[in-house]
Amino acid sequence: MSRRALIADAAISTLARDGMRGLTHRAVDRTAGLPEGSASYYFRTRQALLQATVERLAELTSSDMLAGTALVDSAPAPSRPGQELDAFGALTAALVDNWLTSGRERQLARYELSLEATRRPELRQTLVTTGAAIRAVIAGRFAAAGVPEPEQRAADFAAFIDGLLFDQIAGAGNRELTGPDVRAAIGTLLAGVAVRPP
Repeated sequence: MSRRALIADAAISTLARDGMRGLTHRAVDRTAGLPEGSASYYFRTRQALLQATVERLAELTSSDMLAGTALVDSAPAPSRPGQELDAFGALTAALVDNWLTSGRERQLARYELSLEATRRPELRQTLVTTGAAIRAVIAGRFAAAGVPEPEQRAADFAAFIDGLLFDQIAGAGNRELTGPDVRAAIGTLLAGVAVRPP
């Protein structure tokens, strides 16, 4: 791993632990276990550090998506209608379960950065670009499965997943979902996605 990636990962951990106010170059150095001044050497300003952190989150999310879709693509060809969506649902449930457990820290950092991006257009542009790429992957899966209006339904599906993650991570909901609960919720939504409009 490059020193820049190590620092960006440490910034993600710092954001998740201490929030936006706690994100300083010194705090990132401590989190990374690096000599003081390391983060500021690679990222001279706070804006540069924030931008690197957003870009690293985008890279990790894209990597998750690509690894998952590669698994789906390597599976045997569908033998019945709807099997493509079943496979996509299983992939999505596994990703969400990962993001709620071992990847929880990244999601906390993403929400911190998403709020900050409402005041920093340059950060927002990276988040928008990443979100568009994810929705494009979903739309491609929907189109291949014969889902009508795949782009619009992909946008709705992505919003649902983001809402589910936020509900669980920020504690807005009144119950903690288990893996089977997540799979059931996603399966229900995909069943509705596949319905053709009258």
